[in-house]
Amino acid sequence: MPDLSASREPATPARMHRPLRWLWLSLVVIALDLGFKALASAHLDYGRPLEVLPVFNLTLLHNTGAAFSFLAEHAGWQRWFFALIAVAASVGLTVWLSRLKRGETLTAVSLALVIGGAIGNLYDRLVHGYVVDYLSFHWGPHYYPAFNLADTAITLGAIGLILQSLFESRRQRASRTTTGGDS
Repeated sequence: MPDLSASREPATPARMHRPLRWLWLSLVVIALDLGFKALASAHLDYGRPLEVLPVFNLTLLHNTGAAFSFLAEHAGWQRWFFALIAVAASVGLTVWLSRLKRGETLTAVSLALVIGGAIGNLYDRLVHGYVVDYLSFHWGPHYYPAFNLADTAITLGAIGLILQSLFESRRQRASRTTTGGDS
């Protein structure tokens, strides 16, 4: 019987597994985020809501703080603090992404979403000194803090990472139960 292994092309690490290919999703998030922010800045009046639905407005706002305007009232040091966090998080998450194994798709997508959202908001902080927000939900007179597509991507990525953690925990418990082990 002929040896078929000799005729096969040797597998290279790049062909076997390329988790960084998910960074294309980060690039899509960044492009869409910056595009929508540019549209909002060009077509909305600052602070003036444009009603889209009874519970949803487009409202151009500038956030110098973090989520929910955390630390927005400070003198400006927070711009660099949050920029540093975004850079460190993006680098750390990219390293994590590069180490994923084949089949860890939910984790890869989640990390790519968070990276894209972090870089989208980082761009705003570095270029403008604030993050452009424009999505505003409310129920009657009660308004949820305004946000943007980058924030949405970060939130969806975080939810994905939590779900992956829950799935993995359940899988490990099921594995211990079927093998009878406790390790």
